[in-house]
Amino acid sequence: MTPDVFTERYRAIAARDARFDGQFFTAVRTTGIYCRPSCPARTPLRQNVTFYVTSAAAHDAGYRACKRCLPEATPGTPAWDLRGDLAGRAMQLVADGVVDREGVDGLASRLGYSSRHVHRVLRDDLGAGPLTLARAHRAQTARTLLTSTDLAVADVAFAAGFGSIRQLNDTVREVFATTPSALRARRHRPPTETVGTTAPRDPAAPVHLDLTLPVREPFDAVGTVDYLAARAVDGVETATTDGSDATYARTLLLPHGPGAVQVRAGSAVGPGTVALHLELASLQDVATAVARVRRLLDLDADPVAVDTALSVDPVLAASVAATPGTRVPGTTDPHELAVRAIVGQQISVPAARTHLGRLAAAASTPYTSRLPGLTRLFPTAEQVADDDGTHLALPARQRGTVVATARALADGTLTVGVGADAGTLRTELEARPGIGPWTSGYVALRVLGHPDTWLTGDVALRAGARALGLPDDPRALAERAATWAPWRSYAARHVWRAALTGRTTP
Repeated sequence: MTPDVFTERYRAIAARDARFDGQFFTAVRTTGIYCRPSCPARTPLRQNVTFYVTSAAAHDAGYRACKRCLPEATPGTPAWDLRGDLAGRAMQLVADGVVDREGVDGLASRLGYSSRHVHRVLRDDLGAGPLTLARAHRAQTARTLLTSTDLAVADVAFAAGFGSIRQLNDTVREVFATTPSALRARRHRPPTETVGTTAPRDPAAPVHLDLTLPVREPFDAVGTVDYLAARAVDGVETATTDGSDATYARTLLLPHGPGAVQVRAGSAVGPGTVALHLELASLQDVATAVARVRRLLDLDADPVAVDTALSVDPVLAASVAATPGTRVPGTTDPHELAVRAIVGQQISVPAARTHLGRLAAAASTPYTSRLPGLTRLFPTAEQVADDDGTHLALPARQRGTVVATARALADGTLTVGVGADAGTLRTELEARPGIGPWTSGYVALRVLGHPDTWLTGDVALRAGARALGLPDDPRALAERAATWAPWRSYAARHVWRAALTGRTTP
């Protein structure tokens, strides 16, 4: 670590700056614990401090989590999307549960490197190997379940990905210096789940859990849900906003079966949190569902950094001030998003929604949910391919592109997923007939959470540019957008908003 980086981080912990929570961790040699930057404890002496990029690295170095500031209860770091390198891509896959489901070899295969190389890079860059990183993620999930629900400890162990209660107990003792029951006893609010604490649940019974997810403020929940609402497919998604409150729900296909999620945010929930209801076929999908919801809502973004950078430009300053904490929505299913992107080429958002609604009604799998309005899953790539474009009233060439791409996704000849390299993904997509830079960029934007994508030639961006007094020529606008790097994806959200409101720059 360079002296400048150390000094910057030390200033952050001296100021107890909550903006850095989750972005690095402070380990103190004299106490043997690690904290979040905003920990209210007395600032340690510089010579006793070591900074770590991940909590897993602090675990691996022998430190325990602070019982006062609970560093595991912070949002994730935004660096993994911003970096886009091997370590950042690996962290996205670890959060999605790939190591727990497929092992280190599966992680390495998805990244396109050997297991040995992946381990070496993660150790060098993040201070911990893939198994240690996955174990830290399991510890975070266990802490959330212990403090947010009344699940039996055996069920918490299973849901968090531990092989036994003993593994859970050992990890909680090592990481948090306490026991699962003691950790649960310290929760600050009543539990929201009615599952008994003394006996494990029936593994065949559906899972219904209520959790609270941390989010960095400011968070434009209404704007994020409005974006998703405009694109919501009937039966698959529902979305409503009311004043400062927002609710979004959808079905999704998880590794162990179908399920549904509902998120609520705003004044009714409280600042710094999002309320999440999970409806799952298996407890094993809890951590994966949480990770996918966080990516869908871009909860791990650094809104202060984004807003500070964009507000410097007078053209965007008013929009940033009016809607602080704007997010770039992601997706819960990369294959679904690829189909959506191709269907939406060169047509309006409402038209794409209509086409996708017809496709879902004809080709998808029905789903019964307690959540109102959710009746089906979005069609899988295989189901889209089998439909053969029958229920898409699109030009023949575009239908052919949808079907061919879906078939390639289904048989594995095309890989679109979390952890992909943005440049490689865009190149492979654009090599396919009927897919151009707009589509590949939109997929990178929403599947990878890429923060610096600009969709050159996008009609809505050109309309927004005109409203803001910017050039609407695609090339000239792209050159102007270069001044917003590395946050062009977020700048695009503000320009799109201008297209909807017709607002002109003062």
